[in-house]
Amino acid sequence: MDGRRNQPRFGNGAYQLTDETPVYVISVAAQLSGLHPQTLRQYDRLGLVSPDRTAGRGRRYSARDIELLRTVQALSQDEGINLAGIKRIIELENQVAALQQRVAELSAAVDGAAATLRAREAQVHASYRRDLVPYAPPQPGNALVVWRPKRPMD
Repeated sequence: MDGRRNQPRFGNGAYQLTDETPVYVISVAAQLSGLHPQTLRQYDRLGLVSPDRTAGRGRRYSARDIELLRTVQALSQDEGINLAGIKRIIELENQVAALQQRVAELSAAVDGAAATLRAREAQVHASYRRDLVPYAPPQPGNALVVWRPKRPMD
């Protein structure tokens, strides 16, 4: 990570924290997650939880990182899944989340295109000449028949 992943937002002169804002040093993150700081370092080396880094290379954990640490601990201790399996689970969950977001984006694009199409169709219908009467072929039973007697042959 380059440390610029989730910069704090400044709005109206106020500092706004989000779940992605890296604020916790490793000792606080360890306490919040119930793990030893060395365990957090190991998870970072394995790529399970990758906190942001300060300019001096110190780790800074976000609230989302803390939640992920708790999830890793639960999968490891309660479910008995090894760290390689946990890493794969996290990767797949991230992939599913990314795909769900892409589906939402594509759905919004399709909805926008459908709205544009409906608007264009309405423009075309509005441009029709109203003084013309559409032709409709005669319906059976409603036809007018003109009878003429046959002329005698000369």
